[in-house]
Formats: sequence, structure tokens, C-alpha cells
Amino acid sequence: MEAATAIQLSRAPSPHDITAPGEAAGSSQMLSVSATYLLSEQGRKASLLAGGDGRAVQELMLQVPASRLHLVSVDANGVARLKLRPRFQLDGERGVTRIDALPTYDAPPGLDDLFQEAARNHQLEEAFHVARRAARTNRLDADRQQRTRIAQAFLDDRNQRALAHPAPTEKRCYLSTLHGRLLFDVHSDDEALARQVLAEAHRRFRSDLRERKERNRQARAAQLAVHDEKKNYVAEWIAAHGTPEQRERHAAGMLPIDEAIDAIADAAFAPLQDKPRYSRDGFARLQKHLRQFSEDAAVLTASNLTVSNSNARQATPAQWAFMQDIKRALPESTVLLREHRLTWKQNPHAPALTVISVLVTVRHGPFLLRREYDPEAT
Repeated sequence: MEAATAIQLSRAPSPHDITAPGEAAGSSQMLSVSATYLLSEQGRKASLLAGGDGRAVQELMLQVPASRLHLVSVDANGVARLKLRPRFQLDGERGVTRIDALPTYDAPPGLDDLFQEAARNHQLEEAFHVARRAARTNRLDADRQQRTRIAQAFLDDRNQRALAHPAPTEKRCYLSTLHGRLLFDVHSDDEALARQVLAEAHRRFRSDLRERKERNRQARAAQLAVHDEKKNYVAEWIAAHGTPEQRERHAAGMLPIDEAIDAIADAAFAPLQDKPRYSRDGFARLQKHLRQFSEDAAVLTASNLTVSNSNARQATPAQWAFMQDIKRALPESTVLLREHRLTWKQNPHAPALTVISVLVTVRHGPFLLRREYDPEAT
């Protein structure tokens, strides 16, 4: 220890004078190696007392014989260092752990201490890598078993599908699992099982596309049939009940369908022509309502009005009588009492206003006609 200290405190030591303990200089081929370590504050004080530089990072050059090169590491630049970093140590149940830091001493170490540290690192490093390889092998085995279970479950359940984005192909697909999506491709280690999953996932995906295309075609055909039925009904109704001007425009293909539907609705709801229609002027109603509480209420527009609609759960005698009058006038209609809750979007704490209307629905040929009436305006 003292001999090592004396060498360490020399300002310009000759590398050839510092040799590994127990080795005679010149007895074998030697390699010049650097040894770097740290001194704690106590160690730095000891270094200064012994005539050293007292620096935290200490580096010295050693001569290591070829028989002990297992204690030396050489980087890509050809720099040889004693194996002092990274350090390895036993940590109870965790086994061997790696610490990416230089060893720290409370006193300048001797050569024996440095070589013992390097020997311990060398021994534990091998155990560390063996444990890591074993853990990696176990992890890969567990992953492979899990992939096998997931793949087999997918193949056995015809209702399962691979993720649609990205679309499954014959070379790649993703399955959804409890731990996220799992990739299967032709380059997987479980290639045989992966190919089965890929083929089946791609087949199911293509089958779903064909079925969806057929459903869309049928839905489109049904929509076109309904549209044709409505066009024919409008043509017959305009021919029978339209004005001469409407018949001329319809014959020329210039009569808007919405105008024709409005005309049909006017005829369907003719028995209710004495009933006041519900006006969708909620912002004006809410403006009037808010000014009952404050004259400084802001000017409302449709953009800052929120309307929540629902079926009313109770009716006043006047509202009930209004509904019954409509039911007697249109026995085949569906009559609902509706609530419209109007609120100011910019100030949810402002007093809300609830407006009542009566929604009347009538089936007229292929059309389901709707109109709202105002029971409060009578």
C-alpha cells in the first residue's frame, strides 16, 4: 500500500516502474494500462497530506503482464484500461448489478487494491452477463409461449379479426391483445405459426371487405328504390293536386323536391291549419327572458344559444287539451309534447328558459312528415 502510494505521489512516474503485484519486471511481456479511480473528500485530504495533488479523479499508468490481460479492457481507439468501470456487485435477491461509475476510495489505494477490484469486476461481470442471457432467454420463451397462445386463440375463434389499420396483408398483421397490439409477420421467429395467422387474418379481412361491399350495395339499392318511390309519389301527387304552374315546372324537371314535400305536408296537416305553428326563434325568446332579470343582458344570436330537447313528462290541462284536439283532427298521427330548454352558451349560470311545443308526425305515402305547433300561442 505504501509502495503504491509512493509511486502514485510521484509527479512524473515512469510507466515501466509500476508493475502488477507479484510479477517481476521484465519476466514476461507487459502492457501499459491506465487505472482511473475517485477519491472521496477524506481520500483527497489524505492525498494532500501524503504530498499528492488531492484531485477527485486519479489516474496512473500500470504495467500488466500478458498473463493478467483478462483484467484489462481495450476500447476501439486502442486505449487499454484496468477494469474498474463499470463496477459489478452482489445485491441480495437482485443478484449481480452493474454500476456505471468509478470506484471511490477514502485513501489512495495500493496496486493490490486496484487489481483486486479489477479481478472482482471481471468475475462478477461474467456472472452478470450469464444472468442477463438467462433472463433474456426466459423472457423470449415466455413471449414465444404468449404469442403461441394468442395466435392459437385467433385461429380457433372465427369471430376475431386483426386490426384494420394498418390493413392485414399476407406478410404482416397486428392482433389486439390486453397488452396492446402484437405484430405477426413473415420474419417472426415463430414463422410457421405466424404464416397461419397471416393467411387467416388476410382471408378474414378480404371476406369482411366483400361482405361490407355487398351490404353497401344492397343498402344503396334500397335507398335508390325509396328515392324512386318518393319521386313517383311526388309526380302522382303534383299531377293530382299541384297547381298548373307546379305541374309545368315538374314536367320540365325544375320543381325542387323540397317544395313538393312542403306542398304535400300542407295538405297532410290541413286539418290543423287553425293551430299556431311553433317558431324556432329561441334566441329572441331567451333574450326577452333574460331582460326580465337584467336590462344589461347581452344581445343574443343563434351562435351563442344552446337548445336541449326532450319529451315532456307532464302536461298542463291546456296543453293536454291542445294535444287531444290535434289527435281528433288527425287520428293517424303521433302526437308528442316536447320541452326545449334554452340556455346562454357564454353564461351557463344565466336563468334558462323552457319552451313547450307539440310535435306531430304523420305518415303520408313514403314520407314521414313532421310539424311542430305552439300550445302557448293559443
